[in-house]
Amino acid sequence: MKRLIITNGKIILPTSIETDKILICINQKIRQIVASNEFMPQPDDQIIDAAGNYVAPGFIDMHIHGGGGHDFMDGTVEAFLGIAETHAKYGTTSMVPTTLTCSDTELMNTFATYRKAKVLNTKGAKFIGLHLEGPYFSPKQSGAQDPIYLKKPQPEEYNAILESSEDIIRWSIAPELEGAIKMGHVLQEHHILPSIAHTDAIYEEVTQAYKAGYTHITHLYSAMSSVTRRNAFRYAGVVEAAYLIDDMTVEIIADGIHLPKPLLQFVYKFKGADKIALCTDAMRGAGMPDGESILGSLANGQKVIIEDGVAKMPDRSAFAGSVATTNRLVRTMVQLADVSLINAIRMMTLTPARILHIDKSKGSLEAGKDADIVIFDNQINIIHTISEGHVIYSK
Repeated sequence: MKRLIITNGKIILPTSIETDKILICINQKIRQIVASNEFMPQPDDQIIDAAGNYVAPGFIDMHIHGGGGHDFMDGTVEAFLGIAETHAKYGTTSMVPTTLTCSDTELMNTFATYRKAKVLNTKGAKFIGLHLEGPYFSPKQSGAQDPIYLKKPQPEEYNAILESSEDIIRWSIAPELEGAIKMGHVLQEHHILPSIAHTDAIYEEVTQAYKAGYTHITHLYSAMSSVTRRNAFRYAGVVEAAYLIDDMTVEIIADGIHLPKPLLQFVYKFKGADKIALCTDAMRGAGMPDGESILGSLANGQKVIIEDGVAKMPDRSAFAGSVATTNRLVRTMVQLADVSLINAIRMMTLTPARILHIDKSKGSLEAGKDADIVIFDNQINIIHTISEGHVIYSK
């Protein structure tokens, strides 16, 4: 059997960085990590010399909308594959394509396109399931979601959606909406992660939702409640609940813009690397030059401007989406938030894998797991991206 061998690298393990070790992969899996002096080469080995650079698990992006000029809501196989290939250049080996609040017709088309694209996806980051973002959101916290399509959860509707696709692995919802708690229980039965998002909930509503399976919070701080007043009384919001519920996991857009340095450090200090996943939440402008772009589908999206490392509304009154890449998230956590490289990598690999319940096969460089590997330099610039033992990008 032909082996993939990675030599001369600084191998990032869950709790240490090892040198003088060899990473051996066979049949798309990691076989073992051995000392350099114990390695016996074979004639047909495929050897990659890491040249003293870092060797890490492949990056897992659990919330992403687009990149390379494409958006998943474009509804074409070309768009899906283009996004996967674009983000492979930045170290992403696994991604969860994410929808926007839309019409039922667009959603069904997205399901059908996903089924086709995942079979043809051999050159980019692997699709590991769909994330539905909406339409069950608070109108007060809709953000860039189209308010025309917002609604409350109705069993006949969401059950029909669940019957239409077996690829959904997470669904973002405002838990304070009538019917959302019942929906959380239904999603649990389908082994789908209910996630709190675009919400005006207070702490008491979040604790109720947590018991119903809402154990994760989508893009913490973005489109959600904090301390508020109702009839003169103060109430804690979703942000406070994220910290008070110890086992609640969160994801953050760690581009240094959606959350500046103090907030990145605040989240990290109180939640820690085991409860934080980094996500890009990237739109089509990721990996593209500055200038005009479109948030959402080409047919029904809205114009935005990309500048200063983020997408903005045309009047520059608010952010309109991220153009981050996974390596940028790691770089930001290390260089801006002063987080150790080991823990920044954990938040981009093992923690999202655990949240999505795929950590038995992905998220760390361990024997028996998928050979998803990324090699990068001291500035987190990607040199090689390897998905299930196949090189899908080389600088």
